[in-house]
Amino acid sequence: MDLRTSYQQTSQQLSGHGKRTVDVLQQAFIEVDPNLASDHYGTGEVIERFEQKLAQELGTEDAIFFPSGTMAQQIALRIWADETGNRRVAYHPLCHLEIHEQDGLKELHHLESILLGDDKRLMTIEEVRALPDVASLLIELPQRELGGYLPPFDELEAISHFCHDRGIRLHLDGARLFETLPFYEKTAKEVCALFDSVYVSFYKGIGGIAGAILAGPKPFCTEARVWKRRYGGDLIGLYPYIISADYYYALRKGRMADYYAQAKELAHHFNALDGVWTTPEVPVTNMFHLHFAGEYEAVAARIQAVQVATGIGITGYLVSHDGYCSTEISVGDAYREIRDTERVRLFETLRSE
Repeated sequence: MDLRTSYQQTSQQLSGHGKRTVDVLQQAFIEVDPNLASDHYGTGEVIERFEQKLAQELGTEDAIFFPSGTMAQQIALRIWADETGNRRVAYHPLCHLEIHEQDGLKELHHLESILLGDDKRLMTIEEVRALPDVASLLIELPQRELGGYLPPFDELEAISHFCHDRGIRLHLDGARLFETLPFYEKTAKEVCALFDSVYVSFYKGIGGIAGAILAGPKPFCTEARVWKRRYGGDLIGLYPYIISADYYYALRKGRMADYYAQAKELAHHFNALDGVWTTPEVPVTNMFHLHFAGEYEAVAARIQAVQVATGIGITGYLVSHDGYCSTEISVGDAYREIRDTERVRLFETLRSE
């Protein structure tokens, strides 16, 4: 048995909302009228109603449902480039578009990326002020690849004011936007008001099947709908994604403060173990990176043994560094369902391994 197999065979997990099985879709459809009409190539009540709901939630003029965030964000930056006549866009070196999309922005749209800041920390307002002439700046909240760090809200406001004054379009990679709200003590509207366009995911912290919202001004969204068709994003029916997104959004958007509090509690317990630590030490969202001192084989064997002994999944993968290994934890419903006695047993077993 390897680490991934031991994780898959656990009955409970520290991360997420539970195993992604067909039941996730079935639960979302239990109370849905079987006669509800499907959306049809991007039109129809089921998609338009959800788009309007999210536009209102985010405080934007319009919103569009996309099958993927990759599609949505490439399109957003292309639109701002066309509008400004500038082919350069700026973002952090660990931006999803830079490290996970096979250079889609460059190959498909011939845009030039300006990498802003250091890959070990968040970008700063000073670095933003030193930007060359660019069409847009993308900011990710929270910064996943760094462990879920967030900039102070007043620094976000300063960046927003600077970009507005310079004519730089500010785009929010808000895949986990709702997870940031407890830390900022702001509404989604208050955060989104700082940005010209916004992307939100419905399969990450929300736990839907797939799908995303791209929101912004009406002219921007009108153009984005054209690009969505060009990308093949207007499937004949997106309703399985929309209905599950709507269901889990309603179910979980009010639980983000609980997830955040439980992430801080969980990180505290990990940091109390020898040779184990988290980044950030005190999480600022429901997400953090978990680190174990040691080489891959030893760390993997330790976690595997704990998972087999307790039935609680810590992780199914590790990233190996020089002298330590890392993984990611995102607290959701799965952790909430683990009894206190089982949590105590987990850390007792970790301590003894």
